[in-house]
Amino acid sequence: MFEYQLTDYLLLFLFGNFAGFINVVAGGGSTLTLPFLILMGMDASVANGTNRIGILTQTMAASLSFRRSKFKDTNLSFKLAMLTVPGAILGAIYSTRIEENTFQYIVVGVMAFVAISLFIPKSKKKEYVDTIKKLPILAYPLMLLLGFYAGFIQVGIGFLIMAILGSVLKLNIKRVNMHKVFIVFVNTIPTLIIFIVTDNIDWGTGIVLSIGASLGAWWSAKLSLKMNENFIRLMLFIAIAAMAIKLLNKIGIF
Repeated sequence: MFEYQLTDYLLLFLFGNFAGFINVVAGGGSTLTLPFLILMGMDASVANGTNRIGILTQTMAASLSFRRSKFKDTNLSFKLAMLTVPGAILGAIYSTRIEENTFQYIVVGVMAFVAISLFIPKSKKKEYVDTIKKLPILAYPLMLLLGFYAGFIQVGIGFLIMAILGSVLKLNIKRVNMHKVFIVFVNTIPTLIIFIVTDNIDWGTGIVLSIGASLGAWWSAKLSLKMNENFIRLMLFIAIAAMAIKLLNKIGIF
């Protein structure tokens, strides 16, 4: 769909590596990859769809990794994931119909929110649990809204899922991460199908980016244990700020 030079694909691969690294050590890789694709010349809806290829492969790999480690809560993961699916389908359909500039403004707004959220102090509460038998009523509409957001733009969805599972369900952070990747994996499947059917996928670009991101996630796993979390968050903040400024420039604000 898009004719890039070999150097463009190399840049995509290297940027995918960086995004995969960021995803492992801090989260929020899509906060970089989606605007990056737009800045490379893709229509916003195509960039949005293409970005889902890497999301699907990464979350599938992470989910399998959790299961192989016998770290799972299948019933709860599946229930939470399925609650997001109707919203994800509606969000994806809406995202393919929204006006290009409007979508780009939304992306910039989300990037600003994610950048600010990086420096919100984490809760020190200790009353977290490993699982729950019954979902609170509030969880149902919240998961539906999370699904809509995931289908619509997806950027920063990991932070939102972690906030809700931690604050509403009171799950501990390790369990939250396990459920998070499975939830995103499941609702990405129908979302990706919608983008495919509406011809909003560039397969070559998406595959190169996803390979880079997967390798970046792989090599950064051990390195992340040795790096200062605040430094990583500062790196992500700077990268988001730079991307947002470039995107605003593209829109015509700067």
